[in-house]
Amino acid sequence: MARKERHVVANPDGGWDSKRENAQRASKHFETKQDAMDWSKQKAKKERSELIPHKKDGKIQNPNSYGNDPNPPRDKKH
Repeated sequence: MARKERHVVANPDGGWDSKRENAQRASKHFETKQDAMDWSKQKAKKERSELIPHKKDGKIQNPNSYGNDPNPPRDKKH
C-alpha cells in the first residue's frame, strides 16, 4: 500500500499552504508556517499519513509519519 503524504509548502504569493500529495491546489492557506504545521499535523493524524514540511527554498525539513510507516526512523527523536 502506498503511503499518503501531506506537504507544508511556501506559497509564492506569501504565506504557507498545506497540500495533499500530487495536489494542484492547496487544502488550506495560512499566514504563518507554524499555523500551517499545526493544522497539517492534525490532518495527518486523522489521515494516518506522512507530514512533510518544506523550507522556503523547497527542501524537505524533518518529515514525520502518523500512519503505518513501513520504514520507521532509527532515531528516537519522534
